[in-house]
Amino acid sequence: QVQLVESGGGLVQAGGSLRLSCAASRRTLSTYIMGWFRQAPGKEREFVAAISRSGDITYYADSVEGRFTISRDNAKNTLYLQMNSLKPEDTAVYSCAADGGGVIVGRKANDYANWGQGTQVTVSS
Repeated sequence: QVQLVESGGGLVQAGGSLRLSCAASRRTLSTYIMGWFRQAPGKEREFVAAISRSGDITYYADSVEGRFTISRDNAKNTLYLQMNSLKPEDTAVYSCAADGGGVIVGRKANDYANWGQGTQVTVSS
């Protein structure tokens, strides 16, 4: 089991940028496939981005492709999500997730067993 803590959320104007961080409690983050998901009020949780253990494979939702970048620093046990050109529709609670046993990089919430508490991102128009 790994504990995950997100940070970096906040209020930003449309067109602005934020960088989210997800700190892991264990020194073995490199053994986990990692993902970011988000949930807006009244909507289901949706996939945002995911990254392989070594960081050489990444996937993005179509809605964030070209604007968001997922990365990881295994030496620091930290996952990142750089969000640029933010839009009001990006407003949501963003959560990081870890998959310790998977073989492929999953894009569904059910692929991940460990979750952080989430951080609020609000984009004003």
